[in-house]
Amino acid sequence: MLTHLHIKDLAVVRSVELELDAGMTTLTGETGAGKSILIDALGLGLGNRADKGMIRTGSDRAEITLAFDTASSPAAQHWLQEHTLDVGSECILRRVLLRDGRSRAFINGAPSPLQLLQSLGELLIDIHGQHAHQSLLKRNCQRTLLDAYAGHPVLTDQVQQQFQEWRSCQATLEQLQSASADRTAQLDLLHYQVNELETLQLSQNELLEIDSEHRRLSHIGRLQERVALALNRLYDNDGSVQEVVAHLSGELEALLPLDSQLTSAQELLAGALIQIEEATTELRHYSDTLELDPTHLEQLDKRLEEIHDQARKYRVPPAELPEKLTSLKAELNTLEQSAVHLSKLEAQLATLRSGYLEAAKKLSGSRHKAAKKLQKSITERLHLLGMPQSVFSIAIEPLPEERATRNGLDQIEFLISTNPGQTPQPLSRVASGGELSRISLAIQVATLQCGQVPTLIFDEVDTGIGGSTAEIVGKLLRQLGETRQVLCVTHLPQVAAQGHHHLKISKQSHAKKSTHTTVQRLQKESRVQEIARMLGGMEITEQTLAHAQEMLSRSAG
Repeated sequence: MLTHLHIKDLAVVRSVELELDAGMTTLTGETGAGKSILIDALGLGLGNRADKGMIRTGSDRAEITLAFDTASSPAAQHWLQEHTLDVGSECILRRVLLRDGRSRAFINGAPSPLQLLQSLGELLIDIHGQHAHQSLLKRNCQRTLLDAYAGHPVLTDQVQQQFQEWRSCQATLEQLQSASADRTAQLDLLHYQVNELETLQLSQNELLEIDSEHRRLSHIGRLQERVALALNRLYDNDGSVQEVVAHLSGELEALLPLDSQLTSAQELLAGALIQIEEATTELRHYSDTLELDPTHLEQLDKRLEEIHDQARKYRVPPAELPEKLTSLKAELNTLEQSAVHLSKLEAQLATLRSGYLEAAKKLSGSRHKAAKKLQKSITERLHLLGMPQSVFSIAIEPLPEERATRNGLDQIEFLISTNPGQTPQPLSRVASGGELSRISLAIQVATLQCGQVPTLIFDEVDTGIGGSTAEIVGKLLRQLGETRQVLCVTHLPQVAAQGHHHLKISKQSHAKKSTHTTVQRLQKESRVQEIARMLGGMEITEQTLAHAQEMLSRSAG
């Protein structure tokens, strides 16, 4: 719900800060006091289009800040999480209007485009009246509301799931059908490519082994030369490493009787001598294998050339040729099996289509049944709200199969006829803001347990009514306020008296130089005075005050 509203330098509002409560809050004040500006400010905070002329004279910018507690709005919480803008249960929307015509919007401190602000705003507030921020005018919201009233979530979930499976299968089938159009040519090509790579017979590690052997044979002369030099220095020549280490080991061994501390050094030299002799043996064996084999080298060159030619042809690194073969085999297998797949998919598609149509038919039947009950309930409430000739109806038109959607095969629209003989019109074409507000109120009350938007604002809901009808409007709004937050701009005392809370909007002028709007929270006596003013005009008598007190007492009881 809306918990806080701050407006700065908007029209005649210099600065207004409101803390708002749950339940029904009425906003009253004399004509021109600025009640509509509060509604405009809410609309701007929810992403409505702005005009630089709305900025207060003498100021460079206007600001609107709205704070919400989203604990009672799972849809808004989910939206914020999806857009990584959630910061707990509180949500703050901020709009800044600049004198140069630009505006900025923020969601929980993050700069956001107006489209996001509008999208989130629709989940937080519905404004009913001549102002256009209203979800009930949208067909998808009307369908959602009817489904919620019908109470058939299992059916709607089933239709959505069947539709998704049907369309997914259809897309797969179309893809295979498209691929099979040139199936013969593709099969020939794949058979040739697979055969070519299989003929190459390149194993996973063969390339590494070939490269290693090729390097060895290509440098056989250098290897022979360096190994012979190593053998001469290690063992064969006079003064070789082996000879020097053997001599030193013997010298130290002769000194051991004189000092046993030389034992460790002597043992290390003796060990080194053994390792030198082993290394010499290894090098001799290696030297025996170093024979130049031009024929084998030529074979390796030819094999490497074959491998690299194929790698260039298939545009992959040489080492990835085995993987390419595996991929081509899988593609060939898929294509060879496509005829079987096509046949199975066509049967599966027919089954899914039939399942969807059956589920959509059941959903449509449930909607028709709920629509009859709902339109009767709304029409009865419209009669109570001073629209005795009105008839509310819900049009459910079947859609052709080619226009099937995840929501079924129904096009749903709320219609209203306000005069006898008048053709029912969509709600969006109702010209009167007051009528639209009362229609919205009737819908909201009739679907009290179904609504998702936590805060409802009614503007001009009492236009053109009075007396007992006004009292009924007030009672319905109060009833709505028991489960949702309701803000109602009204000029009727019968409506104002029904509020759980009461705000008075006033306009103050200073020496004819400046004007600004203030908002006062009314309590007890001050509320009695305001209701009395609304009842009796400028002259407030004891009788008027008593009547005001009686109205407030009756609404509280």
